[in-house]
Amino acid sequence: MADHSLSAHEREAGSVFAPRYDANGLLTAVVVDDGSGDVLVLAHMNAEALAKTLETGKVHFWSRSRGALWLKGETSGHFLLVRAVFVDCDQDALVIRAAPAGPTCHTGARSCFYRRVEASDDGPVLARIDT
Repeated sequence: MADHSLSAHEREAGSVFAPRYDANGLLTAVVVDDGSGDVLVLAHMNAEALAKTLETGKVHFWSRSRGALWLKGETSGHFLLVRAVFVDCDQDALVIRAAPAGPTCHTGARSCFYRRVEASDDGPVLARIDT
């Protein structure tokens, strides 16, 4: 999938999918709910996670904390089923539209983004929101 010999024009305007991984071999992946458009999770993918995601239609990530491939939902059954994958202009980040089969967050929240930062007299605080 990676072809780093592309020119900037080919990378930005061409049809070749050539992901640009960072120094750690990772891409940023933002997963959004295909139905609502809500952001569900932000995680990272290496080449293997991306290949497995495209091959199986289930979102895979690279767990930086565990140093291992991670199929979202493998223990909970709450898979993220791929509906579409989009790449940004320089091909170093993805947006994945997916249908969640249950809560996305390990806390049981629908999304990993279940708290809003709000101002208070004592500084920023977190307020739980319904997602």
